Amino acid sequence: MTNDRSIQNITVVGTGVIGNGWITRFLANGYHVTAFDPDPKTEEKTRAAVERAWPWMEKMGLHKNASTDKLSFHSNLEEALKDADFVQENVPEREDLKRKVIADIDTYAKKEAIIASSTSGILPSILQADCHNHPERVIVAHPFNPVYLMPLVELVGGEKTDVNTIEKARSFYDSLKMKPLVVRKEIEGHIADRLMEAIWRESLHIVNDGVASTDEVDASIIYGPGLRWALMGPFMTLHMGGGKEGMRHLLEQFGPALKLPWTKLEAPELTEELADKVITGCETQTAGVEMDKLEDRRDQFLIELQQLLEKYWPGSMLSGKL
Repeated sequence: MTNDRSIQNITVVGTGVIGNGWITRFLANGYHVTAFDPDPKTEEKTRAAVERAWPWMEKMGLHKNASTDKLSFHSNLEEALKDADFVQENVPEREDLKRKVIADIDTYAKKEAIIASSTSGILPSILQADCHNHPERVIVAHPFNPVYLMPLVELVGGEKTDVNTIEKARSFYDSLKMKPLVVRKEIEGHIADRLMEAIWRESLHIVNDGVASTDEVDASIIYGPGLRWALMGPFMTLHMGGGKEGMRHLLEQFGPALKLPWTKLEAPELTEELADKVITGCETQTAGVEMDKLEDRRDQFLIELQQLLEKYWPGSMLSGKL
């Protein structure tokens, strides 16, 4: 798929794990990227992160114009935004900070530039509230780690967002070999994070109550529903669990169970004892293995898994095609 040539220069504001993931993905798809971050060690950290991730991008397939030489840095936000056709904001998840930074971006960026926030939970209407120039070009574009490999990006418009902004962003992320999912109605946490949060809360209860350890909880997902979810998601999984009559039969048979108090949903108090159980459990699971090696294994798995997904479910459910 060809890149949208109306977008050529991208500015990434905030270069933590997510920001560096975006930078890697943008570069791999042939774009010029300017990075801004107040941390004086930004350039050293970012170039190291891109260099580490680049072999995985080569395995995924680079754009013919892809080059790490297309990355530059600015310590001044106004200068960093001067030529931007698209801005990806990734500053820490604090509402006051994000609102200020996005308002500053709105002040300096040319009016055609889309401003996309990577926020995992803040509503776009809140993020665009202080933008006095062009709030209609502000959206949420929430990715998943590692951004350079994970295809999903949730696109959410606010009260003032122009529908054309969403469509242009959707086309742009599609050109990055991503799976943009336009969220119909803004909601805290968007879609995927709300689902992950529900499982995370139940997982904490199970560990806190001594029902299972962290590695046992992980195993229950890895070797059970996680395998099916990778292909079908919760609805299709249950639809197929209903036999030939699908979801109709499943709801008739198991619908009453929805009233049973199986889940708590409200998170348990994060006591020192619970925190110690979780931290100790995770450290025990990964004892003796460097984080770099865990990341390598994860990235290789994600590449092969996506290849399997395309093989067995071409286009994925997000395209609406079976």
